Amino acid sequence: MALPSVRSVLCLAIPSILVIVLLSVRLVGASQDSGNVIPAESRPCVDCHAFEFMQRALQDLKKTAYNLDTRTETLLLRAEKRGLCDCFHAMH
Repeated sequence: MALPSVRSVLCLAIPSILVIVLLSVRLVGASQDSGNVIPAESRPCVDCHAFEFMQRALQDLKKTAYNLDTRTETLLLRAEKRGLCDCFHAMH
């Protein structure tokens, strides 16, 4: 009885192994997903999360802009006051 060649064994073994691996991966993935499904009605959509995030970011930017504007006005008033004081002292 002749032994099968290595090539013929590999031609049969490799596709068989690939089929087994693919089936086992598919089964493992299916078993992990089945317990974690949340109905679409009870979870907020991605757009809603993005909108809320953008609203908070916009509010933070508005606060920062207001604070910078206020600080700028304060610094300008100080500079004008110094200029007036220097001018006033120079006249007397």
